[in-house]
Amino acid sequence: MLDRPEVEHPWVTIVWNDPVNLMSYVSWVFQTHFGYSKEKAERLMMQVHEEGRSVVSTGTREKMEADTEAMHGFGLWATFQKDD
Repeated sequence: MLDRPEVEHPWVTIVWNDPVNLMSYVSWVFQTHFGYSKEKAERLMMQVHEEGRSVVSTGTREKMEADTEAMHGFGLWATFQKDD
């Protein structure tokens, strides 16, 4: 059997619920930074609100680091991790 390199799992950016930001603002951030439609941004925002977190983007580690920093710049609580 040939050795195959492990498939690179994508990384994800997670936005966490916080007691500070308004839901309308979080939705606006998702539309502004990621270019999501109003419907998708509101769906992700409701997931953050109801479930405490939402995966808002996937990709390379470098891209997820940049997206996480961008979310911090908007005042949102965000982290990135390897997708399981």
